[in-house]
Amino acid sequence: MAVPGSLPRQPANRGLVSHCTHHHIVVYSLLHASRKTFSNVKVSISNQWTPSCLNSTAPELRPYELWNSNHLFPNAEEATLFLGTLDTIFLFSYAVGLFVSGIVGDRLNLRWVLSFGMCSSALVVFFFGTLTEWLHFYNKWFYCCLWVVNGLLQSTGWPCVVAVMGNWFGKAGRGFVFGLWSACASVGNILGAFLASCVLKYGYEYAFLVTASVQFAGGVIVFFGLLTSPKEVGLPELGADEDGVVEEDANRPLMGDDDADDDDQNYSIQATDTDNQPKAIGFFQACCLPGVVLYSLAYACLKLVNYSFFFWLPFYLSNNFGWKEAEADQLSIWYDVGGIIGGTIQGLISDVLQKRAPVLAISLLFAVGSLFGYSRSPNSKPVNAVIMTITGFFIGGPSNMISSAISADLGRQDLVKGSSEALATVTGIVDGTGSIGAAVGQYLVSLIQENLGWMWVFYFFILMTSSTVLFISPLIVREIKLLLHERHLRMLAE
Repeated sequence: MAVPGSLPRQPANRGLVSHCTHHHIVVYSLLHASRKTFSNVKVSISNQWTPSCLNSTAPELRPYELWNSNHLFPNAEEATLFLGTLDTIFLFSYAVGLFVSGIVGDRLNLRWVLSFGMCSSALVVFFFGTLTEWLHFYNKWFYCCLWVVNGLLQSTGWPCVVAVMGNWFGKAGRGFVFGLWSACASVGNILGAFLASCVLKYGYEYAFLVTASVQFAGGVIVFFGLLTSPKEVGLPELGADEDGVVEEDANRPLMGDDDADDDDQNYSIQATDTDNQPKAIGFFQACCLPGVVLYSLAYACLKLVNYSFFFWLPFYLSNNFGWKEAEADQLSIWYDVGGIIGGTIQGLISDVLQKRAPVLAISLLFAVGSLFGYSRSPNSKPVNAVIMTITGFFIGGPSNMISSAISADLGRQDLVKGSSEALATVTGIVDGTGSIGAAVGQYLVSLIQENLGWMWVFYFFILMTSSTVLFISPLIVREIKLLLHERHLRMLAE
């Protein structure tokens, strides 16, 4: 068997690549759908956990004495704070799992890891939201333990799917392809919101039941259908054209050295040739790669804002404007629509410029303005939806870019060409650091909202968005200088 990268490219089979990647979209969409369910039913859960004097539906559902013997909190404020604590617990365990899952994903079969994570997480979600309600079992410590396990299991998703996508697509068009593909998270949010709103009238336990069932089925499909590498279907690895010569510079990583050896090939992360398979990169080696730490810190701030919208937007709409929970769930979809469009367009622009940081900076500056505008949105659903979509465009778009295309760039640098089993590890570091920031943020959001109100929550978001720009400012300056230098060279050539 030939060394990865030495096989000739077969353009006639390239259509099979796009045909095989539909499983890559399914994986993370279903994971996000189950997460979104929890945020969509927070009002119902809060009502279920508070005394009947604060919940007018409780006496109708079950005897007064039984209800008051099972409530967890004396009032809705404490229930809301605990919901924020659960978000924090989930994201902290998710962050820890990401650091581990990235390393595991670079060493084990990606299909096995993904399928195990999806099916096991689906069972945990079923226990958390459905089985406990059917048995009328309410216990704070049990909920916390289940959500820790769920975070660890769900962390198998992102590093592994980014690694799989890295096996199928080289640098050419990576910003556009990954920007479009990373919309799978937003698609999952939309799917979760839709499923939850459809069955919420029967009880929040059925919202968890539906999404858990769909996710478990998706895990089975992934196990039997996911193709983790072109070599699994007889296609050559990325890097060589039909004549066996080096492919044009498009297959070299965006973050790489300009003076790297042209004979190095951009080959698969998951090569099946065990004799020639390179050794996986270490965790601390990955942290020392150029750009990894700066983008990780920036993503910690940005993911805090993005995930706060993810976890709290339906609750905010229902709590602040008094809209019905099902209506708030459906309206929150527009934030994800904006993220899908933003990630795709901004990824395409970054491909044209061959630079990511300046595109991120411009988008995040507009994000500050959109956050300020959304904080003053009137009690009008159409107006709220428009401003929400714009906010999702400028926040969700950059978030998708950092977690997908930029992570792939960082994991494909020329510095790791001799040990290229790095993509899942780097992705785990970036997304794991981001999840730590998001975890802290979810508790702070509930705390700030309870003591200062929603307006100060948005001021907090503006501060975190500005901090994102600050962390990547050295990269912005460097890439702008490179753009000006390239422009100067083109003018001289003319």
